Amino acid sequence: MTIKVLIIDDSAIVRNVLSKELSLDPEIEVVGIASDPIIGRDKIVQLRPDVITLDIEMPRMDGLQFLEKLMKHYPMPVIVVSSLGKAGGEVALRAIELGAVEFVTKPGSAYSVGDMADQLVDKIKAAAAVKTFKTVSFCPHSGGGTKALAVKATKKIIAIGASTGGTEALKEILVKMPVNAPAMVIVQHMPQSFTKAFATRLNGVCKIEVKEAEHGEYLSVGKALIAPGNFHMEIERSGSDYFVKLNSDPMVHHQRPAVDILFNSVAKMAGKNAVGCVLTGMGKDGAAGLLNMKNAGANTVVQDEKTCVVFGMPKEAIARGAVTVVKPLNLISETIIDFANK
Repeated sequence: MTIKVLIIDDSAIVRNVLSKELSLDPEIEVVGIASDPIIGRDKIVQLRPDVITLDIEMPRMDGLQFLEKLMKHYPMPVIVVSSLGKAGGEVALRAIELGAVEFVTKPGSAYSVGDMADQLVDKIKAAAAVKTFKTVSFCPHSGGGTKALAVKATKKIIAIGASTGGTEALKEILVKMPVNAPAMVIVQHMPQSFTKAFATRLNGVCKIEVKEAEHGEYLSVGKALIAPGNFHMEIERSGSDYFVKLNSDPMVHHQRPAVDILFNSVAKMAGKNAVGCVLTGMGKDGAAGLLNMKNAGANTVVQDEKTCVVFGMPKEAIARGAVTVVKPLNLISETIIDFANK
């Protein structure tokens, strides 16, 4: 069966480009287009799409207002496709809070039409597989009912990769990390400028420091570095210390940053002194890199199917034999620390 897509965007050019590019994939059928949310509302009832692509800045009703009403009365997979400026990260996170499952930036300085189309196709297929809609609220974690995590060894490196549904999953993990947690490096598939806002939000609710990584920045205890959107992130070693390198090399699995790029460098530089983790997401990014980490002596964990928004990335890692254990999301923080303490 094909995935039925409705495009809601006030730009005729964008509607035509998206419709043309998406129609090239045999698994996707563009069943309709709408120039604003009011028209889009009627098209949803008429056409029953599987996935909606939604612009934010539109006449009569902006995308966020429409998204809030849609999720309250007719919840379904929504991908935000927008060309937001400096405030784009905050708006994108608000869209996730309201129930959007993914977001893609329109072609510009960072992404060509081809890059955007490849990413959007992948995200539409991921969105179509979503069965439940997990929102994320960036409020301080109460800690009630959770096990206090004690860190005995701080020289380990924790590497995490995530995609669709990862914003909620990462928050669930990071809020439980103690102030002396081992250094963490994270790839969350996210457009340029959005990662900084995401890291800032996480930093406000976590005991550890969470920030967008900078080129040459050293890893340290109690700090998590998130790869910037549109940059691959690797780790390098200087004596007993580690630091990150950023680059704009070609996309891997239609992604930049790519989880495999990070994991391969962690396998090479840290070996058995690392812990690898793959969370919810569509596709196979991270599976090969996680296997390299496991072969280099690292313990590895992936999120289980029941708690994933999309089970693609963990499933691929399991199929490749890259996984030490499979755990539900609420036990992954504990598992990571247990592995780090070994």
